[in-house]
Amino acid sequence: MPDLLLPFLGVVAVLTVTPGPDMLLVIRNGLSAGVRGAWLTGLGCCLGIAVHATAAVLGLSAILAASATAYSAVKLAGAAYLAYLGVRLLISAIMSGDAPTEEIPEPRVRPTGRTGAAFRQGLVTNLLNPKIALLFLTLLPQFVADGEPRLRTTATLAAIFLGIAVLWWRTFSLAIGPISRLLRGRRSRRALDGVAGCALLAISARVAFEHG
Repeated sequence: MPDLLLPFLGVVAVLTVTPGPDMLLVIRNGLSAGVRGAWLTGLGCCLGIAVHATAAVLGLSAILAASATAYSAVKLAGAAYLAYLGVRLLISAIMSGDAPTEEIPEPRVRPTGRTGAAFRQGLVTNLLNPKIALLFLTLLPQFVADGEPRLRTTATLAAIFLGIAVLWWRTFSLAIGPISRLLRGRRSRRALDGVAGCALLAISARVAFEHG
């Protein structure tokens, strides 16, 4: 095992539980569709993490870090996707206000209509976040001790990071389950979609206009 594993675990634990757009999507889909919606969103996030981790181990993330144009393109694409999700949630909130309660089936993941969309939301949100790529590019080498094989140790640390993410999202999704059962009404769903939509739009604006 890597010599600096314990401090690495501490850093990863903090990074994993830090709120972000992925956590917002997991909460929203979990409260809307229960454990399955949250878990599929979390799995999508984990696959996105796996892609970034693999790119960092292979050195591909260095290309993104070295090119301001590539970095900006990925960042703006991510901001646009978050805005797209936010707008759809707001539309869902507005439209559900005109629908009779019995027309809203349980359970479901809206606005996409299928739980597979929850997985896609988590995946795309992470893939289009260049900061995750830079995180792996800068974080992993710091925990490779002198004398350790760099490639093998970096790959091990990336796998551990991914394992912690999977464990976290599974635990988080199970915790959301009981809460989601309390929010089955039309008003609760409408409020949830409205709040989540506004939050995603705010995050997308911050991502689009922040420097670095």
